[in-house]
Amino acid sequence: MIALRLLNFFFITSTLEDEYEEDRRKKTYDISLYKRGDLLEVSRTLFKHFGIYLGEGRVAHFIPDILPVFTKEKSITEQMVTNERLILGVLAKAASVRVDSLVDFAYGDCIQVNKIDSMVSVQPLNGEEVARRSEKLIGSFSYSLLWHNCEHYVMYCRYGVAFSFQTFQVRKLKRWRVDI
Repeated sequence: MIALRLLNFFFITSTLEDEYEEDRRKKTYDISLYKRGDLLEVSRTLFKHFGIYLGEGRVAHFIPDILPVFTKEKSITEQMVTNERLILGVLAKAASVRVDSLVDFAYGDCIQVNKIDSMVSVQPLNGEEVARRSEKLIGSFSYSLLWHNCEHYVMYCRYGVAFSFQTFQVRKLKRWRVDI
């Protein structure tokens, strides 16, 4: 309980962040544009974040989060994952597949749909199977930026192969630097 109180103290947000949060939540998304099983992609500061559309404005996505390490209290862990929780989750290699609203998933960004379909040679599974796979994996898992992240999760759900184009590019760059 003491650890939870310390985390709560650590995650106090500023008024400026609260104002940004309020503006972000005002953004709306037309759910008629998405079908169950669609692979959704949004931009973050340095990378892309991915999820699977489940219908009714809900998205399953794999996201680092430190709070489930300290508590199983759903009223706390079901709140939107803040940047602090995310960063600490990456460092602790703790994450979960969770279901959030489209608004919380997108975090104010534009959503791209099935963009990866044109990049892979494998045909996507049907939408219902994709959604079922993603729902079956809801829960806590270990996390790795390079080996087990949100892109690996959606690629497995949609194509049956856990792969990340983003981490492939990072590893390719790393190999290039080593070869010099």
